[in-house]
Amino acid sequence: MGGIISTFFIGIGAFLLGNLSNYQAEKLIVISLEGINLLCNTIILASATILGLLLTLLSISFGTNSELKNEYYNQILQLTKLVTVLFIFALLLFQLFNIPLTEAENVPPKWYPIIYWTTLLISSLLSGIMVTAILILFSTVSSIIRIVGTSREHPLTIQQKDSNK
Repeated sequence: MGGIISTFFIGIGAFLLGNLSNYQAEKLIVISLEGINLLCNTIILASATILGLLLTLLSISFGTNSELKNEYYNQILQLTKLVTVLFIFALLLFQLFNIPLTEAENVPPKWYPIIYWTTLLISSLLSGIMVTAILILFSTVSSIIRIVGTSREHPLTIQQKDSNK
């Protein structure tokens, strides 16, 4: 839900700009490319870091005295898939945005508004997916902290009465 809200607010802010002429769109593409490349680089770095953190989280999970339900591991698997897709998508986008479209002679000027709006939409989606990944990571880490650190019963641990079934 947090990712959808983030995507919506970022996207709506961009669409409040209104219609653009071909020339304005070309100039805005040139101006925004540095920021979009920075966004892609940040998401690539964050995704790789999250994947590394998930390995650490798994090793902590195996070291607990509590038996964890499959739901916990499914949550980690879901996050791993999401972050991997995000990593690959941001990397491909980074490569795509390094093509000098505004310098190419074969690109018709009427394409510039389409390219501009597409880049804004894609950057909004990337940001929303990143927020979603961070929220899932927060939930997963919070769960393991409660399980390992407080030694209290948690909905993701298998209780004695659950294991007898």
